[in-house]
Parts: sequence; structure tokens; C-alpha cells
Amino acid sequence: MEGLGAPGCSSEPLATAARELLLAALEDLSQEQLKRFRHKLRDARAGGRGIPWGRLELADAMDLAEQLVHFYGPEPALDVARKTLQRADVRDVAARLKEQRRQRLGTGSSAMISVAEYRKKYREHVLRQHAKVRERNARSVRINRRFTKLLIAPEGTAGGDVAPGTTDEPQEERARRSDTRTFNRLFGRDEEGQRPLTVVLQGPAGIGKTMAAKKILLDWAAGKLYQGQVDFAFFVPCRELLANPGARSLADLVLEQCPDRRAPVPQMLAQPDRLLFILDGVDELPAPPGALEAAAPCTDPFEAASGARVLGGLLSKALLPAARLLVTARAAAPGRLRSPQCAEVYGFSDRDRKKYFYRFFEDERGAARAYRLVKENQTLLALCFVPFVCWIVCTVLRQQLALGHDPAHTLRTATAVYLLFVTSLLDGGAGGAQAELRKLCGLAREGTLERRARFTEQDLGRLQLRGSPVQTLFLSKKELPGVLETEVAYQFADLSFQEFFAALSYLLPDERAPESVAARDLETLLPRDGRPRAHLALTTRFLFGLLSTERTREIERHFGCTVSARVKQDALRWVQGQGGSRGCQGFEAVEEPGEEKGEEADEEDEEEDGEELGEDLNYPLEVLYCLYETQEEAFVGHALRGLPELVLERVRLNSMHLAVLSYCVSHCPAGQALRLVRCGLVAVRQRKKRSLVQRLQGSSRTNTKPPPASPLHPLCKAMAEPQCGLSILTLSGCRLSDAVCRDLAEALGTAPALTELGLLHCGLSEPGLRMLGQGLAGPACRVRVLRLQPGAHPGVLQYLVSLLRLSPALTTLDLSGCQLPPPAVTYLRSILQQPGCSLKTLSLAAVELSDQSLQELRAVMAAKPDLVIVHSALGGPLETSLETISAL
Repeated sequence: MEGLGAPGCSSEPLATAARELLLAALEDLSQEQLKRFRHKLRDARAGGRGIPWGRLELADAMDLAEQLVHFYGPEPALDVARKTLQRADVRDVAARLKEQRRQRLGTGSSAMISVAEYRKKYREHVLRQHAKVRERNARSVRINRRFTKLLIAPEGTAGGDVAPGTTDEPQEERARRSDTRTFNRLFGRDEEGQRPLTVVLQGPAGIGKTMAAKKILLDWAAGKLYQGQVDFAFFVPCRELLANPGARSLADLVLEQCPDRRAPVPQMLAQPDRLLFILDGVDELPAPPGALEAAAPCTDPFEAASGARVLGGLLSKALLPAARLLVTARAAAPGRLRSPQCAEVYGFSDRDRKKYFYRFFEDERGAARAYRLVKENQTLLALCFVPFVCWIVCTVLRQQLALGHDPAHTLRTATAVYLLFVTSLLDGGAGGAQAELRKLCGLAREGTLERRARFTEQDLGRLQLRGSPVQTLFLSKKELPGVLETEVAYQFADLSFQEFFAALSYLLPDERAPESVAARDLETLLPRDGRPRAHLALTTRFLFGLLSTERTREIERHFGCTVSARVKQDALRWVQGQGGSRGCQGFEAVEEPGEEKGEEADEEDEEEDGEELGEDLNYPLEVLYCLYETQEEAFVGHALRGLPELVLERVRLNSMHLAVLSYCVSHCPAGQALRLVRCGLVAVRQRKKRSLVQRLQGSSRTNTKPPPASPLHPLCKAMAEPQCGLSILTLSGCRLSDAVCRDLAEALGTAPALTELGLLHCGLSEPGLRMLGQGLAGPACRVRVLRLQPGAHPGVLQYLVSLLRLSPALTTLDLSGCQLPPPAVTYLRSILQQPGCSLKTLSLAAVELSDQSLQELRAVMAAKPDLVIVHSALGGPLETSLETISAL
């Protein structure tokens, strides 16, 4: 494609006329006036562009006319010159220039009229071009028919750095549904009246970020969004931009999206504050590793550069700094983003998930049946909060129900859903495509490892896939304008498909590739250092899901091959090897709750959070997701034997996270420890609308329903499973509501292996602690070690101490850092001296005790020589006592 040059390179007759008009005006100036004009022109700006002083200082009238047209374009150059003449106090020449321009070119506002007219034309083009979206099965549907509102949480409620704690309020109060009002708020002013120029929509793969971005573009074109603020909006698929090897300017990219080549691109770019660039999938597949970070950002919208440089210029605000950016990204985004406003896409709410089913199935009866099947499977229901997975589930259900099958028991994980989708397509008319699909899987693996999402006709020809059934089913063809001729490129219908096929390739024998190559590729996916690669996380999950015995049998049946057991053994060793790495001991070094940080450290953290988005992959959680995908209890148990302690730090535990964690905990081996540090518990609870009569009667009716389950209920239920081997549970800095304490108290009475419980800095209320105390005092409770740190009310601690005589299993109580006034210590002494108290160790480290309290405790130690009390003032080395507690 012929590139669009600088403004001065467009419309040659107009440029010639502009140069002649400028030269005539400048030649009328005296040397002193010309000097003054040059100095005033140095400060002139149009569209963020200005002529460098080095080109102005010695320029004569002819040079100045040439530079003006080159830097600003023909008509803007005339405007800049006229205004500069006025500022240089040469108003008579400015007036003559205006009149001569009118006589020769017409009204001086023709460029603005042209832009205004083109704005209307461009909006109409966007409405036609983007009214329909192509689904993954190549079926086109109107976006307004398929788009279902998503939950979008603004900055401050999304991400892992929010204040930890439960969120018992309904989800809609924190995350708004993605309607026009929510989209308008994305670029709304903050408390200080500042409007963000960069907004990042974050969310996992398939959550609906691209669909939401396209809906924003369509709503803008329809006049529903950013009225009076944005004149032109452009949708830029970053995956295509980065994959294109050619050099193009930002002006070229803009021109490509216009309905014709007569677009006034220079004038459009001259007002960057009226532009919106929607950059979709910034972090999906950055060109070769580090290319985006290594490339110097482009600063000139008319400079032909690589896609990485153009993208880097926009993200870093080196290119059109006043333009608005709407960026979609997965959980991580490039560090070049400057001061972004972040919002997290949560996926469907319960109500909108159901609405999606009824939109997908044309007949209401079929929709009701399909939704009922999904609702009965809680795991599958949780998966369907992701729109893309929901689309696949609906597609598979429609196929299976049409055949009279019952797929409910097979759709438990994302891997199972994808595999059933692929095999159903193969069984439904693509027979004999197994060999071709193996080649496609090899192509997917090659692209995934190389971070490449676009493939050429040569790539397909090399594998003899061009025109094959699998190409039609799984690859979309795209024609791109080239330098001499149109270029044809192919890409998977969705990036997650490429990642799924890449995982599948490790299980399908490839006669073309030697075993050493396959082993090397597997080591890239499952590195020896134990840490999952961020860009390979979804592929790794899919691989583990395919390694289950049930999935392996399906692969062998559909592909007519034998899956090697070596891959599963390597995967098991990889998980177990993480026990010695930093990965499963927490992905981030987090200070213990209660530790103070200096003001400088706080400021640095705030600066880091605001200035850039790092690539934060939660390694322990990723490992648990991999194990969950297997749905194989024995494999999970064997794998966790190499991970004696699981630590999750600063994670917002949503319903899917908790389902994954709970499954792994329910099958963990004996002696397993779990520590949750500063984790937020997201309660997914919806408000149900009631009629006026129901609301009026609500106050007079007695509520006989049991209290709602807490966010931690799935984990508490898993702890009570007979096969659960969880021995140690520590909750540190996780603000626990009374509902969580109630569920935890019930679990304490039934957990078969739990012997140690730590509740540190959890903001426990008096009712919550009382419920926990009742659970600890239960006859079936096996907890021997209890740790509480501080914040507990002295009166509540006294109540808890009173339960020591009722809890024969409890042998160690750690109250380090708690407040114990003299009356509480006196009461504690009376309990400890009772014959029924079986406590062996009491830790009171960092507890301030009065002389009277110390004397009372010494009396207890004298009366019960086998009781160890840890306190610096009670004699005996403190370190030895702490070691005793640890051993117990």
C-alpha cells in the first residue's frame, strides 16, 4: 500500500498553491519583520507539531514557505502563517494573505468543513463495517443481538492491591454492568476534575474485552458515547499490527480504516485531543520477546515505522500525547503505559449469563433446558461467566441436545469443553481430518512458543493445510494490503484456540519432528525453574487438562494414536519441583500484616502502581488451576506431596478461584499446609428484585431461610471432606466477616486432619470470635494449635480462654501481640490451673504484662511444671520456647 506521507506530501496542486501564497506574503516583509516572524514561528504549534529552531534560524522566505507546508500541510500552513504574522505585528500582510487565499482557494475554513463532513461519513462507515461480528464458527451475527452486558469494576475495586477483606455487598454495587453509562464513565473526571487519557480494560482470556471494545466503537458511531469529546475513533487489533512485518505510519493505519483514500488524515491528526484509539489485545502476543520494550517509540504520526514502534509511541504518549487510548489486555499489560485508569472485566453476572443463553438459543424451550443443565453443574456454571467459554458451551449443548445426548457430566473444565467442541466438529462432517489436525496442532505450538499469531500461505503450504477442512474450521483468512500486491494471512478464530491446539500437540505423536525437539519444546512450556511462563499460562492449563486419563482416552479414540505416558510424568515432576522454588511460596514478597513501611516505600509503591502495569502472574494459583483441569484425584494428591505448603498472597479470590482451590484442598495429602495472606474474598451475590407487595410484606414475615453461605464456604466444605489431608490453615490479613467465621466454625468440627489454625490480623468481630470458639470447643474438633494475633477484644479473648477446659485437643495457644489486661490474666490463670485444661504451651510474646500478671503466671508455671509459657520476662530463653511451639 502506498504510504501516507507528511501533510506536505498530500494533494500536490494544493501544496504548490500554498507555497506560492506563502512566498508572496513573506517576500513583502522587511529583514527585521522576517526575523521577528521566525522567532514567533518557533513557538507556533499545530497538531502537536512545530518546526525545529535549527531549520528556522537561517531560513529565508523560500525556505520558510517550504518548511511550513512540509510540517503542517497546505491549508494548516496558511492558517499558522497568518496567525504568526498577526503575532509579529504585520497585520497588513496577514490580511492580504487571507484575501489572496480566499480568491485562489476559496474560504479559509474549507479544511474544517471537510473534516466535519468526513466525520459524518466516517461514522456511517463504522456503523456499516462493525454492525456485525464474525463468530468463531464463521457465522456473522449483529453485535447488538449477541452482545450481553458484562460486569466492569472501576479502579479501586479491581485488581489484587485493594484493601483485603470480604465484599458482602452485591456485585453490582462494586462492578457496573457494561451499558452506555458505564462506558461513558471510563473517561469520566476523577475527584480532582482530571480526565484520564488512557483507560485499560483488564480481564482473562475470553472474558469479552474485544466484544466490549467493539461495542464501544459502535456506540460512539451511533452517537451514544463521548459526544462533543471524540470526533474520530479507530479500532486497532494489536495482534495484527505487531505481526505485520512492514513499516507503516500511524497516518497509514488511520487511512486504512477510512472508507476511501480522500480522508483528510492530516487535519484529523491535527486535533489529537479529539481522537480515540482502541488498542485491542496489547499483551496477547507481543512480537518476538522484548520487541515492544526494545523498540524506540515513534514520535511522528507520519513516520513509517514498525508496528512495535507505533504501538510503543501511543502507549508511552510519545505519539499524539493528547489522544485518548482505550486498551484491552489480559491480567498484565506493557510497562510503557503512563498513568492508566484501570477497570477489570469480570464477565457475566448471573442475570446476564442466563440472558446470554436465551439469546443464543432461538427457541425458548431449548434455552431453558440448556440453562437448567448448566445450572445443575456448579463448576460449569462458574466457567460460563467467561463469554467465550459460554459461547462454546452453548454451541456444544446445542449439538449434543440435538443428538439426544446428555453432556452435563463431561463439561466440568475448560479443557473438557474445548475438547468436546473440537471433536464434535470433527465427528460432524470433517472425517479423515485427524492427520491434518495434527499438523495444525504443530503449527499452533510453533506460533505460541514464538509468540506469533499470524501465519502465511507458505506456512500452510509447507504443512499441506491450504484448502483443507481443518483450515476452514479453525483458521480465518484475512487479506492485507501489501506493497506490490495483496498479502493473505491466516490466524486462529480465537487466540485461546491456538493455545488449546498447542497443548494438544504435545500429546499427538508427530512423525515429522524428532523426539528431542518435542522434549525441548515441552521444557519451554514446563521450565526446570518451576515457574510458568506468563504468555504460556493458558496453554499449560490446557496441557494438564488433556493429561487426565479420561481426556487421554478421548484423544486416542478420536485421533487413532497412543499418547505417551512420558508427558504426564514430566508434568507431575514439574509441579513437584515447584516445592523448592519461590513460585509456590507466594508470587510476591509481601510484608507481614502489621509491619510498618516507611513513607518513602509507600510512595514508591504508589508510583509503581500508577505508572505501569507489571506482568503479575500468580504462580501458586496457576499451578492449582493446572491441577484442577486434570480432575484426577490421584494425580492431584501425588503432585501436592511435593508442595507441603501452599501460599497465596494478595489474591482476590473470586468464585472460580475458590472452586479451584477447594478442589485441590479436598484431595490434598496428609500434612498439607495452606496460608492465605492478605487475600480478598469476593462474594458473588446478586440482589433479586421483589414486587411491591413482597417488599411491603417482607417486614412482617419471619425469615425462616438459613443465612447465606460466605465466600469461603467452598473451602470450608472441602476441608470437611473425608479424604482431605489439610493439617494447617493460616489466614493472615484476610478480613473475615461473621458469615466466614460461621462456616469456618462448622468446618472445625468436621475437618478430619486440621490440627493447626492461625487467624492473624483478620479483624475478627466479637460475634465472629464467639462462633469460632464454639467450633473449637466441639467434641470432634482436632485443632491442637491455635494462633491469634492482635485486634481481638479482651472480653472476647476471655470468653475464648474459658473454652480451653472444653477443648481437650487444644494443646498450644499463641496470643502473641494481644492485649491482656490484669483481669484477663487472672481469669486465664484460673482456667490453666483447672484439671480439665490440657494446654501445654502458651505464647505471650510481645504482650505487655503488669507485675501482678507476671507473678500470677509464675505461680501457674510452678504449679504445672509441664506447661510452657513464652514471655521474655518469665525466664528461659525465648528462642527455645518458640522452637518448642513450632515443633508442637
